[in-house]
This record gives sequence, C-alpha cells and structure tokens, in this order.
Amino acid sequence: MRHFLSIVVAGLAFAVSLTAAVDPPSWAYPVNPPDFKAKPDDGQPRHVPDSTASYTLTELRDLFAAPVWHPEEHPALPPIVAHGRKPAVMACGVCHRADGPGGPENANIAGLPDSYIIQQMQDYKSGARSTSLPDRAPQKNMIALAKAITDEEMRAAATYFSERRPRHTVRVVETAEVPKTAVAGWFLADTKTGEKEPIGQRIIEVPENLDQFESRDTHATFIAYVPVGSIERGKALAASGGAAGQAGVCQVCHGPDLKGGDTAPPILGRSPSYAVRQFVDFQTGARNGATAALMKPVVANLTVDDMIALAAYLSSQAP
Repeated sequence: MRHFLSIVVAGLAFAVSLTAAVDPPSWAYPVNPPDFKAKPDDGQPRHVPDSTASYTLTELRDLFAAPVWHPEEHPALPPIVAHGRKPAVMACGVCHRADGPGGPENANIAGLPDSYIIQQMQDYKSGARSTSLPDRAPQKNMIALAKAITDEEMRAAATYFSERRPRHTVRVVETAEVPKTAVAGWFLADTKTGEKEPIGQRIIEVPENLDQFESRDTHATFIAYVPVGSIERGKALAASGGAAGQAGVCQVCHGPDLKGGDTAPPILGRSPSYAVRQFVDFQTGARNGATAALMKPVVANLTVDDMIALAAYLSSQAP
C-alpha cells in the first residue's frame, strides 16, 4: 500500500509540474526567419578536407541523395540511407550524414542501439513522439518520413547506424561571452563579425566551419558555449538526480558509464542543444513514447539552468 501511495504521489507531482513546464528556449529550437534564403548555387564544385569527392550546392541540397565524402570510413550506404524512397521518405544520410553524426538541428544516431532507433521511429509513426515546437522543419520532416517508411526500411537504417562508431564532435567551452549568432538553417551559426554578447541563460552551439557542415561532411565539428560552472554543476546533477532526488538516477537506465543499453541510448558526447530539446519535450509531454514514462519524473522539475548544466556535462564527455 505504501508503495502504491508513493507512485500516486509521484504521479500527482508530475502532473502538477507539467503546468509549470519551461517554454521551449529559442536558442535550443532555432527557427528560420520568414525572410531566410539559402545562398544560391554558383555551380562550382565544393570540397572538404581529406576527401577527393566534390558536389555542387544543388547536389548537396538533394534530400534524396546523401553525399559520401569519406567512403573508406564506413560500408556502402543501404538504399534507404543513401537515397530514401521518393516521394515521402528522404534519405536518412542527408540530415544525419553518411555515418550518423548529425548536427545541432537533429540527432547524432551513430552507435545508438538498433532496437532504440526502431522504437523512436515507431513512436514518430504513431504520434507518441512529437516536438514542443511543431513548426521546426527537422522534426516536422522526421515525423512525416516516419509515417511513410516501411518496417523493412526502418530495420535496414537502424542496423546500419547502430553499427557505426560514435565520435566526439562537440567541444564544450565555458564562457561569459559568446560570438553573435544568427539562424542559418534551423541551427545557429557564428556571424563572424567579431561582435560578442553575454551568454546569459543559454547554450550557443555553432559549427566550427560553417561551409564544411553545410556540405554535410561527416567530419564537421562544433563548439558549444555554455555558462561558466555548467560542467561541474551538471556532473553533480547527473550523479544526484537533482530535483528528482534520486542518487545516480541517470545511471539507472543509461548504465553506470552512461553509454546506454538495449532500450536506453548512450547520452555522452552528443549535441547539448539536442539534449536540452529532449528534456523540454519530455517535460511538456511532446515525447510520450514507450520509454518516456521513465524520463518524465526525472525531468519534471528541471529548470532551464538544470537542463543547461546537465547537457553541458554530458556533451563534454567522450561517447
């Protein structure tokens, strides 16, 4: 009876906390301005370091043809990853890149358990997984794609990406000031004007080389600027459970080294912007998939500062 009452109380506390869920922070959910225009294609082939391949901007923007810059680093892409299936299923390797590192606007899926990838796709398909800001194109496209993909295609993509080795592509830097940024395609980019502004209550994650990232190079890397003291505070929160009040709460599902298991993903070394979006989406109820019930009470009382600290610490650690 006591156990039952504790569950009821926890459930009521979570229900109450949803009424005070944080608003989706604009820096974690960048939205292209109405007048946003991608740079025109000048027809010249683009190149990236350590690759003999070349693509024009038009080719790089083809959502049904994933560029392969470093073919020696991974097997041949399965058809669903390389080309998708017209008209509704875009190539997985376009947004997530050829071996899965993705970027701040979506997810790094390299090395995720295949069962976890499949479950997330099924949750998108059923509507159980959504996003707190439905008009953002990356998540909107993902939901539409999931509704059209077949189980066989889903399994092929999940198997391929689960077998890729994750790399640490994000450098976390604590600072009081950050470069001035602008939205450059559903993610933030350094304007390169030399202007600085206070970081405030934000994570500012930008590509280190914008052209390389826009070329969908799997070697693209990122800088994530976080408030001073965030990493240590996040480490303490991850160990203590923070507002959830449970020691080692992250380790319960994600493992003692936070590198995941069959049903829980590894959570180290990935985009902190993406991590914050997931905390918010769990808290607002936008993520209601099969494993969401385990995360909801953990994030229910997290503040934006808590989310920033946790994301900073997790991203600073090698995957």
